[in-house]
Amino acid sequence: MIEVSAHLTRGLTFLAREVLECSVTFTCSASSTSSVESLAWASAQLHCQCHISGSKVILPKMPADEKSEELEMLQSSVNTSLAPSRGEKGNCILSTEPKILFCDLKLKPGERKTFFYRETIPSDAPPSYRGQAVKYSYKVTIGMQRVNCPIKLLRVPFRVLVLYGLGDTSLLEQDDQAASSNPFLAEERTQNSLLDLAIQVLNTVTSRKRPNSYNIKNSDGSVARFCLFKPAYKLGEDIIGTIEFPAGCTVPCIQYSVVLQSEEHIAEECRRKPHQGVSMSSHGRHQEFCLHMSKSHMVLPIPLHVTPGFITDIVCLKWRLHFEFITAKEPLPDHVIPADQSESALWQGPQNLNVDTLVWNLPIKILPTNPMHASTSTTLVTKTPAAVTV
Repeated sequence: MIEVSAHLTRGLTFLAREVLECSVTFTCSASSTSSVESLAWASAQLHCQCHISGSKVILPKMPADEKSEELEMLQSSVNTSLAPSRGEKGNCILSTEPKILFCDLKLKPGERKTFFYRETIPSDAPPSYRGQAVKYSYKVTIGMQRVNCPIKLLRVPFRVLVLYGLGDTSLLEQDDQAASSNPFLAEERTQNSLLDLAIQVLNTVTSRKRPNSYNIKNSDGSVARFCLFKPAYKLGEDIIGTIEFPAGCTVPCIQYSVVLQSEEHIAEECRRKPHQGVSMSSHGRHQEFCLHMSKSHMVLPIPLHVTPGFITDIVCLKWRLHFEFITAKEPLPDHVIPADQSESALWQGPQNLNVDTLVWNLPIKILPTNPMHASTSTTLVTKTPAAVTV
């Protein structure tokens, strides 16, 4: 009896174009009755499964030539000895070439051998995503077989983040100029790894402070002024903004709330219904009473487990801040402040108010973060255990 276990050496989250490394250990049981246990072969590969909701999504029809090519590939995968996506839900939309770990492995009781599987995640891979209509999930599949025995599969799930514009060197020109002007740096500069370049791009884009102010109005007049300090954020960051109610605002605001929402847009050719709406998901809420306040601020943390904005042939994910302002339709009595500090006064609000609701949406950009940081909150659940027995 041989026990096979596998784990990813650097965590569960990776960027597209990164190299994934998985260690696979084969251990022969010390209580084995045979003097030597053997395996005929073992191989490993990556694959991505796309699962769609049939009530919301319909896959577009392919041309006849592409359909025949896909049918030939499907038939060839069925006839081969290893089908990594066999038994998985959805369609396999991405699969790397299988790599042989070994052939004819022999182990004595108590002996153990470890093999390392390395593969580059394709640059055109979609990100891991669990939406209401579309799901993308990734796994490393290790297949193994004894002679004249059925194949056994071991699957290890992992998460993929996609950073668009990673190859755009113009984003790094500002940092390069600052580095070249520093006389204490050596002239020879080593080439950074993909992860270092990605972190540098993320820090450059998300550190740019560009405050934008928005005047919020309804049909009765001005309600508030909102200021957002930057337009792009990383996973795990806090979205911080200020809401001011200056003296020029003619509409009293009683309460406001801000919700971080994701918008799941299905491509027109993939919609089950022609007038199908956008699916919304909320990921945090800030609410505060603001009557007689001149200024307030909101803080919304971005969870590490959510998916940054992306686009594929089927779905497009966008992010926004959803505001709701509860305003009074009639002027409210002023709060009288005593002139003498030794005196005190109690303001009693009206029991009934005639209110109105103002809704406003502000698009924002959410980018990935350091994948090693994102791995701390990644919880991947799989029905297949981390080890199998052959």
